[in-house]
Amino acid sequence: MSKGLTIFDLDNTLLAGDSDYLWGVFLVEQGLVDREHYERENLRYYEQYQAGTLDIHAFLSFSLRPLAQHDPAALQSLRERFMREKIAPIMLPKARALIENHRQRGHTLLIISATNRFVTGPIAEAYGVSDLLASEPEMKHGRYTGRVAGIPCYREGKVARLEQWLKEKGVAPGEIWFYSDSHNDIPLLEKVTHPVAVDPDAQLMEYAKKKNWPTISLR
Repeated sequence: MSKGLTIFDLDNTLLAGDSDYLWGVFLVEQGLVDREHYERENLRYYEQYQAGTLDIHAFLSFSLRPLAQHDPAALQSLRERFMREKIAPIMLPKARALIENHRQRGHTLLIISATNRFVTGPIAEAYGVSDLLASEPEMKHGRYTGRVAGIPCYREGKVARLEQWLKEKGVAPGEIWFYSDSHNDIPLLEKVTHPVAVDPDAQLMEYAKKKNWPTISLR
C-alpha cells in the first residue's frame, strides 16, 4: 500500500444521487412499505442529513427495518432490480475514469459510505472497488435484525472506521486522497493528505475555498 490510498465517498460523489434515499423511494414504489409514512420520513431524514443534523442511529433504525421484514432471497432479487432501475442510470462515467486513474497509479482503492452495506455492496462492485466501509446491518441466524452492528460509518464514525480498517490491514499509507461532496465528511477530509471536494454542497464548497482544497465535478 506504499503508493497511497484513495478513498471515495459514494452518494452524490461517485453517484449522481443518493442510493440510501433512492432505496426508500424504490421500496415505496414496490408497495413494500406504507407509502405516506415512509415517503415523509425518508425525505425528513434526507433533509436532516443535508443540514448536518441527522441522528444516525435513529435513521438506521428506520432504514434497516425493511431488511428485517423480508427474507434474504426476496431482498436479493429486489436489490438486483433496484440496481438496474435506480443505480445504473446515476453511475457516472467520469467517476469510473477517476477510479481507473488512481488504480493505474497503483493506489489501494476504498469506498466509504454512511449508507448500509446491503445497498452499497453491489454498487462498489459495479465500480470495480473491492474494499468498502459502510454502516453494517446486523444479521442473526441468516436474517437481518433491523439493527446496526458496530460504529455507523458517518461523520466522525468514518474516521474511526477507517483507523480500525488500517489497523486490521496492518498498513500506514503515506498519502491518502479522499473525494467527497458533503460537509458531513469534513472530519475525514481534515485527516487526509489530499482532500478533494466533488460537486460539493454549499457548506463544503465554502469550507473548501477557505482551506484551498481542490474542487472538481464528475457530473
